[in-house]
Amino acid sequence: MTKAVPSVTVVIPARYGSSRFPGKPLVMLGRKPMIQHVYEQAAACRAVTDVLVATDDERIKQAVEGFGGRAVMMAGDYRTGTDRVAGVARKFGGDYFVNLQGDEIPLQPDLLADLIDPFIKSGVEMGTLKRTIESTEDVHNPSVVKVVTDQAGNALYFSRAPIPLVRDDPSRRAIEGLHYIHLGLYMYRRDTLLKLASLSTGRLEDAEKLEQLRALEHGIAIRVWETAHASLRVDTPEDVESAAEKLQQCEFVKRELGVLKAAPSR
Repeated sequence: MTKAVPSVTVVIPARYGSSRFPGKPLVMLGRKPMIQHVYEQAAACRAVTDVLVATDDERIKQAVEGFGGRAVMMAGDYRTGTDRVAGVARKFGGDYFVNLQGDEIPLQPDLLADLIDPFIKSGVEMGTLKRTIESTEDVHNPSVVKVVTDQAGNALYFSRAPIPLVRDDPSRRAIEGLHYIHLGLYMYRRDTLLKLASLSTGRLEDAEKLEQLRALEHGIAIRVWETAHASLRVDTPEDVESAAEKLQQCEFVKRELGVLKAAPSR
């Protein structure tokens, strides 16, 4: 008997209201709104079964449906994106869920596969990704979340602060193999996701405003895998211009590679 292939649903929580950047999912990056860039990269990943946007705003829903995407209205008082994704899981069911934050734009679909493939093989409850920090500025930027792990790859802590602090390095520079950025996506087994949403907000979660700390505070392990694939993060209006330029550069490179591949060999 053939074993059923597990379903992997990517949910992109997208709120219109934001204290720092209202309407962020709909900001134009080139010819597309940001939410479309995120959605299309997720949909192009071979390991993904389904993609949908979970929003509380009709403008976002209409924009997603306008480019052929799938969106669902999830009105209500949700504490975090994780809680909104759990609402989707209750409504639609499924085996595995990926919470892809709407302002984390993968530049290659394989970034998602770097999480999904090892997660399914591992049998862990919850997982996420990290990438080496190359910029000392990023180490000290509170908008850039850092993660430290144990030798097995399980998260020890996530913080907006520069962790780990290298005491004997007065320059406080980024050190390869020591400083890692935490990327804005998580994967859960369905039962773990629903359990997480039922738990109370932790003190660390509330202090750092990082929803993943709720899991650690309540004893849910988070496995962290490393990726070399790039992504773009848009936190403030000041990030828009540089993000649009980087996306344009990536599109140019893809077109050039496509031309090279299509060219007949001589």
